[in-house]
Amino acid sequence: MNDSERRALGEETIKDVYAGDVVVPPEGYAFSDIMLKQLFAELWTRETLSMRDKRILLLGIIAEKGEAATFKIQIKASLKRGEINAEEAREFLLFIAQYAGYPRAASMLGPVEQAIAEFEKEKATIADK
Repeated sequence: MNDSERRALGEETIKDVYAGDVVVPPEGYAFSDIMLKQLFAELWTRETLSMRDKRILLLGIIAEKGEAATFKIQIKASLKRGEINAEEAREFLLFIAQYAGYPRAASMLGPVEQAIAEFEKEKATIADK
């Protein structure tokens, strides 16, 4: 696969991974070009782990780092893609609290509830159409 094909696959994959909520970065910036060609075109497309497995692993890493805003983005994308449901999203926090600490998990409570509310609102809007 040549670079332009890898870039195109990376663009398609990032749209899928984030259920259309993340804007594809424009071409020409080395950081995002490499990210699309490697992370999204090569790693996210591998089939050894399911998309759900990758997402749960990523959520654990993000939670341990205390990245609440990124956690919210990942939770919402996972809800939109049908990988998890609201009950599972909340259950993650119980598990995270035991391994990453209660303060870290507590910092994710608001973002998780926001992601669930946004997802539910979007789902209702689509259903109303």
